[in-house]
Amino acid sequence: MRRCISLGLLHSGSGSYALLSRASLTGAMAAIAAINADTIQPLKFTPVLRDPGGNADAYGPLCEEILRDSAARHIVGCVTSLSRKEAIPSLEKLGGTLWYPLPYEGFEASDRVVYTHACPNQHLLPLLDWALPAHGRRVYLTGSNYIWGSEINRLARMTIVEAGGVVLGECYLPIGALDVERMIDEIRATCPDFVLNSLVGAWSYAFLRAYHALGLTDQRFSADRCPMLSCNLTECELAPLSEAAEGLIAAGPYFRGSAGWPGGDFGSSHEAASYAAVMELARLLAHHGAGSPRDPCRSL
Repeated sequence: MRRCISLGLLHSGSGSYALLSRASLTGAMAAIAAINADTIQPLKFTPVLRDPGGNADAYGPLCEEILRDSAARHIVGCVTSLSRKEAIPSLEKLGGTLWYPLPYEGFEASDRVVYTHACPNQHLLPLLDWALPAHGRRVYLTGSNYIWGSEINRLARMTIVEAGGVVLGECYLPIGALDVERMIDEIRATCPDFVLNSLVGAWSYAFLRAYHALGLTDQRFSADRCPMLSCNLTECELAPLSEAAEGLIAAGPYFRGSAGWPGGDFGSSHEAASYAAVMELARLLAHHGAGSPRDPCRSL
């Protein structure tokens, strides 16, 4: 008889980064469906879904609710680094494990979190290794004013300086603010060789649209002259950008149509990483038989 295992899903269906969250949930649900349909599997997943609505303060309480009010010991989800940080105290308090399937900035090693997406040595450093000799060493950095933006830009700054380059400017946008004109004015004034964009969600979309408009009026900022680089923007976010996404250069572990990723074709790396996370959890739980559902991850 197949074991039924509750699996927490913590994803926002609305809010400024809903497109990323929906993609992640799509991947997780596809993996759950595949496992549940496979009669050879010794287990089935029952999803326990909670929606923080894009409110970072809701992730911790909803994570605790899943672990307290259901049989789930594992949770797949969170989108931003801030939401992950908010969930960790609840995981530690109630003995849960978070499978985090979004790009990771590094410099955190919680034994309650399994990081299943790329980290800086897999996205940022290869991107800069290519961009600096290809486009030039005068760089402008942008970011959302929280953990992801500050850590990615700190590493970028170190790498650029060590390579003999210079950071011409570094500007952060507060969470919730869509006023990107200061960034655009500084980029126009400094005229970098490329821009590294570490903004997230709606804030990134507003900036990219404004930058695209700048390129249409000033050829110094066209995509071929001064490209926009990103380690966190993927195909699932192209719809609101339209032509503003033209020329964007992104680094990641998976792109739509890539071969070799288990599970088939996915819409973005967020979807693919969530699918892989659920599949790996199922493999570990099946391997450990009837033991505690959280024991397998204590050795990861």
